[in-house]
Amino acid sequence: MSYSVGQVAGFAGVTVRTLHHYDDIGLLVPSERSHAGHRRYSEADLDRLQQILFYRELGFPLEEVAALLDDPDADPRAHLRRQHELLTARIEKLRKMAAAVEHAMEARTMGIDLTPEERFEVFGDNDPEQYAEEVEERWGDTDEYADSQRRTASYTKEDWKRIQAEAADWGERYGALMSADEPPTGEAAMTLAEEHRQHICTWFYECSYEIHRCLGEMYVSDERFKAFYDALRPGLAEHLKDAIAANAARHTS
Repeated sequence: MSYSVGQVAGFAGVTVRTLHHYDDIGLLVPSERSHAGHRRYSEADLDRLQQILFYRELGFPLEEVAALLDDPDADPRAHLRRQHELLTARIEKLRKMAAAVEHAMEARTMGIDLTPEERFEVFGDNDPEQYAEEVEERWGDTDEYADSQRRTASYTKEDWKRIQAEAADWGERYGALMSADEPPTGEAAMTLAEEHRQHICTWFYECSYEIHRCLGEMYVSDERFKAFYDALRPGLAEHLKDAIAANAARHTS
């Protein structure tokens, strides 16, 4: 079976003019001609065209494609293996590029419109959009999430720096409280737990005592949160969870 130039152009998604050019330069010469002199392409020609288009997609110039395909010692399977390796590398590069674009989109969604220098200055390794997609999946349909999105959309670099400074100051004081062997059910710990809740209410969303209690549980069950709080002082995540629970109980009982 053979195919006309128009059929092959349709199969391959190229123009008839491109196929004519490939014929003119000897890159893809059709195996047959009709009685009227029209080009007719065989299955073998289609295989070669596929190889050409693979290499072109990978950025190879036509001269190099011709040299590769016309090498008498080349195994057709070697071409496929080479192309597979190159395409896999391309896919990985594109995947990383897509991830970078998604990351930028998430930053816009979180309302963090800062330069790279500002972002590093403010957040360091704890960029709040790091888990933005997961946060949206878990809480995207809640009023609290919508409130947080609305508020943070207007925050400036100075706002974020203030948020970070308040959090750092709270962390130092909570660590000192633990060093003094204050129990999580004591007045001092519950006061700092309440301050923690109020920080969320002030900057992000209205954090009820029930929501705060759930957050405390997550600070222990989610290894990422546990690592964050325990980096302030070993055992702080568990201590804070109990302090949050005690504070919630005294305000809701």
